[in-house]
Amino acid sequence: MRRSTRTSLLALLALLGGLLTVTATASPAAAAPNFKAPYACGQQWTYSHHSAEVRQALDFVRTDGGSTAGSPVLASAAGTAYRYSQPSGAGNYIAIEHGGGWKTYYFHLAAFSVANGAQVVQGQQIGTTGSTGNSSGAHIHYEQLYNGVGQNIVINGRSLAPYPGSYYNKYLMSDNGCGGGGGTYWVDTFANATGYAAANTADAQGVLNVGTNYVYCKVWGARVGTASQFNHWWLRTDLDVVYAGKNGRNAYVSAYYLSRWGNDEARDNNGAVIPNC
Repeated sequence: MRRSTRTSLLALLALLGGLLTVTATASPAAAAPNFKAPYACGQQWTYSHHSAEVRQALDFVRTDGGSTAGSPVLASAAGTAYRYSQPSGAGNYIAIEHGGGWKTYYFHLAAFSVANGAQVVQGQQIGTTGSTGNSSGAHIHYEQLYNGVGQNIVINGRSLAPYPGSYYNKYLMSDNGCGGGGGTYWVDTFANATGYAAANTADAQGVLNVGTNYVYCKVWGARVGTASQFNHWWLRTDLDVVYAGKNGRNAYVSAYYLSRWGNDEARDNNGAVIPNC
């Protein structure tokens, strides 16, 4: 073989080898949807994981005074919903295919709220919370999977790991289906305000700094203030300072700290009434 021919052949083989190497490189994982809690806006639930659970699942039960049984179960992201029944295990459950290899599971439903194969949007009700199948009480068994492999649950871009081994150690407030969007209602506060997990002073989450802040909506709750200056409304917002082990997103701050307006009023800086959550 002539030297020039042999050199050209070696160069061609090297080029092909490089192409094959590039082709064999694993493609990056598809970005996860911005998953939200699988229950309604403004609700607070506690969660836990125990050794018998599969695929990094979490179980949720409601802790804001409402009933767990019968509460709406919401799609945590848009996708195609499929209905299943496994009486000896998951009970009535829905799997939502989100695309890009991502899927979520919702087990033990009391009833389905969508047809099999329905296209659903984030925040849409897909069922009601129950205790069907192998379950000892009403709860939402929730999973996030990528290419069939269970992942640590992430809500609003924040991992809930490390998981607690029992309920009432960690809590999660939902902003799923709230609509409107954060930042719509701007308010001035006259002092640093402690934010809580619900519309009461039972579980401090952090602090909303004095100044101009955005809020999402309002709920009626515990009275805060003095005999002459008071407010029962609480404003859902994101805190500036978060206490260790707490969640600063979607916390509640008393409308007592608003710089303007009167008793039991909750308006933004333009005078618009802040909507209910």
